[in-house]
Amino acid sequence: MRIAIIGGGISGLSAAYYLEQERAAGAPVEYSLFESADRLGGVMFSDKIGDCVVEGGPDSFLTEKPWANQLCAELGIAGDLIGSNDSQRITYILVKGRLIPMPDWLMFMVPTKLIPTALTRLFSWSTKFKMLGELLHPPRPVGKDETVAQMVERHFGSEVVDRLADPLLSGVYGGDAASLSVRAVLPKFVEMEENYGSLCKAMLAGRRKMAAITKAKGYKPKPLFSSLKGGMQQMIDAVVARLNPQSLRLSTEVSKLAPMAGGWELITPRGTEQFDAVIFATPARIASTMLANVDAELSEDLGKVEYSSSITVTLGYQRDDLKSCLPGFGFLIPRSEGTRMLATTFVHTKFPFRAPDNKALVRCFLGGANDQGVLKLTDEEIIAVVRQELKQITGITADPWFVKVYRWDRSMAQYTPGHLERIERIGEILKEIPNLSIAGNFYKGIGVPDCIRTGKEAAQHMATLAREGQAVKP
Repeated sequence: MRIAIIGGGISGLSAAYYLEQERAAGAPVEYSLFESADRLGGVMFSDKIGDCVVEGGPDSFLTEKPWANQLCAELGIAGDLIGSNDSQRITYILVKGRLIPMPDWLMFMVPTKLIPTALTRLFSWSTKFKMLGELLHPPRPVGKDETVAQMVERHFGSEVVDRLADPLLSGVYGGDAASLSVRAVLPKFVEMEENYGSLCKAMLAGRRKMAAITKAKGYKPKPLFSSLKGGMQQMIDAVVARLNPQSLRLSTEVSKLAPMAGGWELITPRGTEQFDAVIFATPARIASTMLANVDAELSEDLGKVEYSSSITVTLGYQRDDLKSCLPGFGFLIPRSEGTRMLATTFVHTKFPFRAPDNKALVRCFLGGANDQGVLKLTDEEIIAVVRQELKQITGITADPWFVKVYRWDRSMAQYTPGHLERIERIGEILKEIPNLSIAGNFYKGIGVPDCIRTGKEAAQHMATLAREGQAVKP
């Protein structure tokens, strides 16, 4: 079976890697991967600037999701995995121009201790009283999908939406709490509300259960985030090294996809090629356009997936230049503060091996669903904004020894209300077109591990078809 993979980000590369594994195990498959850009990896991109490792896109992945760790083990680079310095994991929230530490008793915006909640400067007294009353929140059956903001406001009030929900979610999804589906983004919250009513009660019960398991089995807590010594690019390079170079078509955009008897016809600048199956590992909008003549309903659902754009700016300093900065991983900025920056990470604190002891890396984030206009600014204008806001917030006045700007246009899928139903419909349609699969950050999870998982599942599905001889007419 000849399989075309369209898209060379981590999802498409994972599909290619696992197809290569299936081929080596005897599955009758071969593949060609098409990537319109001149490099592979998509948003996963690491620079080496001087003696520092600088991430252009994601700097890590959640340790608890296994698929990235498993891939690293298979690639032989598990020994280069590094965990975040969680002993120094202090995150601040900018409130009225002041950086307030986010207490460790807040479990993703849910308070788990009463007295510290009453004493924190992060919330007003009206919000603190609402948090206390949240303990009496009655169980609520799962109903119509709602936004994260709607759920959080029902439980804790609008101030928690502004100061916690929005900043936390903007860093992961590039969106805002008022437009993201709670069922897609925080499914555990929905389950906790259904079973306990109060999110505080549910979180406390979960902590007690986890503490008992940890004590009984002697588990050591794993770091929250994992990365690689050489940067996230190390994973990309390791995957590419396992693939057949003749199967990788860089700078080759697929302009058209058409169904034909028993397979598909792809048109690229290099000509027309025929394949038995296709794996889409592109943004949903690209798949939507190319599948319009295949299935109108599938194309429509794919076309409704929204995306946001982002910009990351990394500045290199001497470590002594940051004496005015508070210790910790960095800070989040609510929209109500009126800045263009959404967050800042002190990379040299968060991860080892990113900078030598005398250097510091400061990484700033802009854009998101509510500030797409920032991409219209020049690099010089963006750098000026970042340096001015860093000065106002942290007191950094020194000139950086380097600044690097990365732009990611429409790269972050937005899990808006109804997203899960949309993905379910897409899955049902794909069952009727078995020689077509989809992978990517819009499909079944936004992070690197989920992208790897969707690529792997697509590859395994195609290998099963090949073994069973099921090349099916679309």
